[in-house]
Amino acid sequence: MAICNVCHNHCDIKENALGICMSRRCVDGSVKSDNYGYITSIALDPIEKKPLRMFYPGTKILSVGSYGCNLRCPFCQNNEISYGLDPKIMRRVARYISPKELVNIALSCRDDGNIGIAFTYNEPLVGYEYVTDTTRIAKEHGLKTVLVSNGCASKDIYTQLEVDAMNIDLKGFTDEYYRDVLRGDRRMVMDFIEYSARRCHVEVTCLIVPGLNDSDEEIQELSSWLASLNDGKGKKEIALHISRFFPQFRMRDRDATDVGLIYHLADLARDHLENVFTGNC
Repeated sequence: MAICNVCHNHCDIKENALGICMSRRCVDGSVKSDNYGYITSIALDPIEKKPLRMFYPGTKILSVGSYGCNLRCPFCQNNEISYGLDPKIMRRVARYISPKELVNIALSCRDDGNIGIAFTYNEPLVGYEYVTDTTRIAKEHGLKTVLVSNGCASKDIYTQLEVDAMNIDLKGFTDEYYRDVLRGDRRMVMDFIEYSARRCHVEVTCLIVPGLNDSDEEIQELSSWLASLNDGKGKKEIALHISRFFPQFRMRDRDATDVGLIYHLADLARDHLENVFTGNC
């Protein structure tokens, strides 16, 4: 039995069992990545799809995902690989790609506009070892590296990261929403964003779910806090993506977010931030 230190769940995992993320296993009394190198999704995407609007716009990036997640968002659009999954099936359908092989694939896509590798689709940091190993090799070959994360990672983990850019979800700005709906930890996400913004390019995404995190007050507090990370230099740097919700997975009890509301909240956020974008509209 061992305690996992990757995220807020602090799973106490029995020998040969998995944690909540379904991708970390206790082996011989220590916790190891069970999804290391198992890739379920790979595609050459426009970098704006991550979404990153201010990091090498107009380029493409090789996007890869494994399986597992430490949150339980009822509206997850990648639920097939995030949770409610059978790891044995995931391993059978996934392709094992070593860090070196993945870097070689990325290099082979350079003529198609690829600038590097993005870890995305599921929550990459439940298998952070693969991220850090691949990133090290990618940098040796001049490739850019990107992380798309829900931000629920401990300081022990995020201080090991050396990526060039991140898009981090800040799914709302109340502890109740994170605790009761997502089963996450807002303070942990905020700490991750604050630390990362000092070390690499950071953009933040907030999915607006009707009736849960869609008030004027909440988006004003969220955007004001992000602006405070700009070291008092004014409205700049950190970009905020305000994205539209669509009913799916286990949350089909409400309509898609009104497009007008998305534009309204974006305007409010622009009182604090210069770079505010709308998504899924």
